[in-house]
Amino acid sequence: MRRLSPCFQPIPSVLGVLVLAALLGACSPQEIAPPVVRIVLVQAVGNAQEATALYSGEIRARHEFDLAFRVGGKVAARLVDAGAEVRPGQPLARLDPADLQLAASAAAAQLASAESENATARAERERYAGLLSRNFVSPSAFETRDNAANAARARLDQARAQARISSNQASYGTLSSETPAIVTAVLAEAGQVVAAGQPVLRLARPEQKEIAIAVPEGRVAELRTSKQFTVNLWADPKTAIRGELRELAPAADPQTRSYAARIRLIDPPPGVQLGMTASVRLAGSATPGSGLLLPLPAVIDQGQGPRVRVVVDGKVVSRPVEIARFEEDGVRIATGLQAGELVVVAGAARLVEGETVQTRTATPPAQQR
Repeated sequence: MRRLSPCFQPIPSVLGVLVLAALLGACSPQEIAPPVVRIVLVQAVGNAQEATALYSGEIRARHEFDLAFRVGGKVAARLVDAGAEVRPGQPLARLDPADLQLAASAAAAQLASAESENATARAERERYAGLLSRNFVSPSAFETRDNAANAARARLDQARAQARISSNQASYGTLSSETPAIVTAVLAEAGQVVAAGQPVLRLARPEQKEIAIAVPEGRVAELRTSKQFTVNLWADPKTAIRGELRELAPAADPQTRSYAARIRLIDPPPGVQLGMTASVRLAGSATPGSGLLLPLPAVIDQGQGPRVRVVVDGKVVSRPVEIARFEEDGVRIATGLQAGELVVVAGAARLVEGETVQTRTATPPAQQR
């Protein structure tokens, strides 16, 4: 038998080595990873009869007004800033008095001239009246002097009225408030030329406070029929203030298509300040048969109609539901759910039937900032 040369001895292939290693590795025991239990956000289904509507708004004064100069001119000084408390008659801003003083001086000079002319015309009339009694002048000459005296007296009355107007306009150069108020906005600065009636300061009377909210047109009837309003300040959520509807706009805003409403605060605490953010809650605002309210992501549709994922005994159960209507804060469920059930509100489409999950309660919308 012929022997093969050492150069022609068979060499184990790399593939064979890899297969052998794989077989040996398969014989060794391996640890099986435990199944991963997902954590899902759930929300307990509330009762429709206890549902509430929530609106955000701003604390405003019932009486707000703009202050403006009654004459035009250059603003010489602004004496208050935003947030200042003002007293009745306190100077708030002043115009440059030069032009106003010149106008008052001109009116005074015209009054003095009219008084002199009136005195002269009256003396001429009296003199002609004496001459007429002695038949030294004709009646027509006396009538001329009498008409001149009447005209002089009318010009004197006009000059007096103009002098009073100019004196008043000189006093109009100082801006003041007739009632106690708080400066909420500054609309003009020193050195600015303003026209008569142009707002310079915005003031608010702080004795009566209310909250301004915007109501969608679908909730106007609900707002009118609500008997109880609860106001909570964002700065102090634990403090609840009673309120009542004082005003509801008869027409919607052309841009937002919402209705402006004012809720009067009843006995507000001293800590309530103008400009604070607050929320208004309408208790018992839901009507019978209005359905259960859920967040919009809780409802899914995978070709079998609307469904929700309910967690029962730690497992996911798919539940068909009937939608009553969609609202701005969620979806109303007509049938298919019971109050108190835990509904998955996020990632419901990624869960499967019978999957074991851990629940974590989602933060209610009313407590979210």
